Amino acid sequence: MPLDILIVGAGICGPALATLLLRSEGGPKAYRITVVERCESLRTGGQQIDLRAQGIPVMRKLGLMDAVRDIVVHERGIAFVDKHGTPQFQFGVNDTGKGPQGATSEYELMRGDLVRVLYDASLRASEEAKKQGGSGVTYEFGVTVDTISQKEDGEGGVDVKLSDGRQQHFDLVVGADGQGSRTRRQAWGEEAGRAAFHTLHSYAAYFTIPRVESEDSDIAVVHHLSGRRMIAFRANNRPETQCYLFCNEPSQGPCCGTRRGTTRTKPWRDFFDDSDAWCRERVFDGLANTKDFYAHEAGQVKLDSWSRGRVALLGDAGYCPSPITGCGTTASLVGAYVLAGELAQHPGDVSAALEGYDRALRPFIDEVQKLMPGAPTITTPQTDWGIWFMHSLGKFVTTLKIDKLALSLLPADKGGLSLPEYPELKLAE
Repeated sequence: MPLDILIVGAGICGPALATLLLRSEGGPKAYRITVVERCESLRTGGQQIDLRAQGIPVMRKLGLMDAVRDIVVHERGIAFVDKHGTPQFQFGVNDTGKGPQGATSEYELMRGDLVRVLYDASLRASEEAKKQGGSGVTYEFGVTVDTISQKEDGEGGVDVKLSDGRQQHFDLVVGADGQGSRTRRQAWGEEAGRAAFHTLHSYAAYFTIPRVESEDSDIAVVHHLSGRRMIAFRANNRPETQCYLFCNEPSQGPCCGTRRGTTRTKPWRDFFDDSDAWCRERVFDGLANTKDFYAHEAGQVKLDSWSRGRVALLGDAGYCPSPITGCGTTASLVGAYVLAGELAQHPGDVSAALEGYDRALRPFIDEVQKLMPGAPTITTPQTDWGIWFMHSLGKFVTTLKIDKLALSLLPADKGGLSLPEYPELKLAE
């Protein structure tokens, strides 16, 4: 009998897991997959993300690198500017093929574009599975999970009640529903599920604003303000410019206590009211007219185990590294690859597969969740003097090309860790 799997969330790692499983050895008939997504349709919005480190070989193994190159946004680097908007120094792209990606990745992508690539890949895998007599994958939009119940040891599978009133039984439930994961809170308990989120007292807001003709579309712009605040613009080759607001204020951030996100702009307008003249009007006009504003408190999700019985967590739901690391997308893809690999390696033995998932993935997650000493506050100085010092240090490092030397010496894979091999997944090399 095929393994009945419910995946909660149709973002990046949910469709990636479905694709990997259906392509695996025996996959067309070994799995019957349902993906539920609370939004009414595929979420193709969102801001810029990147692919780096071990995430690149995962996409290569999936045979999707050509599709990734087709959706890359063009960004040559990041310029740090002063209070007049004058560039002080710039970090470029590492496109040498050696060492890790730089501050700007060679593979900068819009989140929605990558979601679409992975979703389409899962539909192709599903059609192929059906041709071979399998069930493929079924997507159900506008549906959430109301309750999850199972025996403590997970034997017998998981009973699920969906928001439309249906009650269904699954052999495995995978929560791929983000850092505020409802699946985590349902399976681990409300208190433990919330306690898994560890705040970094870092807050971020994202929205788009009209482009201006004078804007260099290939260079992202970062502008620091005193009080541990930062404004960034990314124009790339899209019709609108992305605007980001950041602050690392431990006690009075504009989004303090809001983990799942908010669309309230007023706290951000108040917090950035003294922005410098060269960008203030543009930012505030954007805040007044935005249709896609989103803000949240950044943090990391940490758990001793990523499964409880027959419920497993994937991506940000289980091990969000935070946007500060730049490895959220990569962690989601590697997690999907390892979970699929362990399930394929242990056909019919879900418990053994989940144990292997934790064991094989743990060293990588421990590595990507490491933060540089003082992060995130060190990235946003408290005073004008601190900003001047950061700019001076940046000029010194880039003028002497120390940044490029460091990238050439460091391993391309995070921590130098290589992906485990799963021949059962039948992937390209």
